[in-house]
Amino acid sequence: MTGGWAVVMPVKRLGGAKTRLADAAGEELRPALALAFAEDTLAAVMECAAVSSVTVVTDDEQARATLSRLGAAVVPDSPRGGLNAAVEHGVIAVRAARPGAAVAVAALNADLPALRAEELARVLDEAAAAPRSFLADAAGTGTTLLAVLPGVDPAPGFGPASRMRHRASGAVELMPSGVESVRQDVDTGEDLLAAIALGVGPRTARSTHRLGAGFRRSAASHG
Repeated sequence: MTGGWAVVMPVKRLGGAKTRLADAAGEELRPALALAFAEDTLAAVMECAAVSSVTVVTDDEQARATLSRLGAAVVPDSPRGGLNAAVEHGVIAVRAARPGAAVAVAALNADLPALRAEELARVLDEAAAAPRSFLADAAGTGTTLLAVLPGVDPAPGFGPASRMRHRASGAVELMPSGVESVRQDVDTGEDLLAAIALGVGPRTARSTHRLGAGFRRSAASHG
């Protein structure tokens, strides 16, 4: 990691993460998939030349141990107020760790298992031109990344219909081409098929292999 962006990745407790995947993955595999998504997302971020550091915000002990081994700094989700509170807490923690420094921060979803480092770099390069900006998800209704330049309040509005919420709050919508992997978050079985079609990271690939031949055939036909 050699660039200037600090990335904040909130990670929910695995037991309550990705509940909409239960129909496709089952309750037993759902937490393992959520962790695999976060691992592959983090690995890609760590390879991005535009990124200088990654801070994970989580209260999950397994996620803390696993993601710290991959090189992330981990801070507890002390607000325990949901995703937006975790993002704000992470941004404060990043800036507090570098007092006096001009730190640009990007809050990134932890469920981007097909993420490509070069595509993330393209998004961050465009984000550098606006004080506060965001990238919409593949569905066109949510947000996968919210970026702020030094000193700017992130005012995150993640959640259902967050694309319109971020637009309404004055954030600039980023429109780079060829960044599908940064847009493809995973909440449902269909989302997972779309991510597999793009090409997921090795940890997600191993986890989805456990879903069985039927799911893999669906993934192949989806691509």
